[in-house]
Amino acid sequence: MPSLAPRRCARRCGILIAIMRKINGKIFSPHCGKLCFLFAVAAFGQTANHDFGYTDTPMLPGLPYHVHDPARPIPPVVTPGALPGEAPSDAVVLFDGKDLSQWESQAWKVENGYVEVVPGKGDIATKEKFGDVQLHVEWATPATVTGTSQGRGNSGVFLQGRYEVQVLDSYQNRTYADGQAGAIYGQWPPSVNASRKPGEWQTYDIFFEAPRFEGEKLVKPAFLTVIHNGVLVQLHKEAMGPTVNRQLAKYVPQPAEDSLKLQNHGNPVRYRNIWIRRISVPQ
Repeated sequence: MPSLAPRRCARRCGILIAIMRKINGKIFSPHCGKLCFLFAVAAFGQTANHDFGYTDTPMLPGLPYHVHDPARPIPPVVTPGALPGEAPSDAVVLFDGKDLSQWESQAWKVENGYVEVVPGKGDIATKEKFGDVQLHVEWATPATVTGTSQGRGNSGVFLQGRYEVQVLDSYQNRTYADGQAGAIYGQWPPSVNASRKPGEWQTYDIFFEAPRFEGEKLVKPAFLTVIHNGVLVQLHKEAMGPTVNRQLAKYVPQPAEDSLKLQNHGNPVRYRNIWIRRISVPQ
């Protein structure tokens, strides 16, 4: 009568092969010896798990990684806000509608979930300082229209206290192109006018890359991308230097990080839901 050992070994090897296909590991059987090990190795070679990537693909130009390289660092998890415009889990909330505790000055009026510019009370700047960032800010110009051009709902968002994205009532309000809402003031007009009516809430999502200096020398200028009410109006625009009025901007050495500033231009502009994220920009 033929021995049952080969049949048992084959059965056990079949189980091993099935397990190998699931977990892609190394399995040895003390009962089946070399035969089972060879079966398992063969199965492993035929069903290698590529869920985490490949090492037999071309190298990416200028990078130490293959295409789909399993050794490439996995991005950290960030939990997005529950609703559009809400702060993600890694954001610094600068104004949540309650108080100005994140700001150096407390002179503006806080009520009904927003903060309003108080004429004559100066600008406000954050206590914390920032470099490369993603910024979300919501704003509204007065519902009652007074003034024209730059005198109508004027304020500004200053990255690092220097680089201004203009806030202005630009709904059916003619002014110079590099001074309207969405402009990098005095330098770059927005690609389109995406303004809402006076009194309606508007949004800016701004991506800012801070300038880099080596001593007194500028080695990389600042760059801004601006999305106004969901519409791209500035795409990686190079800042010519810190914002100035009626002059040419020019760079001077500055700290790597500095405060975010909101401008008091004498109009009762309102702000709400302000948050900021530090971002990593490749050098």
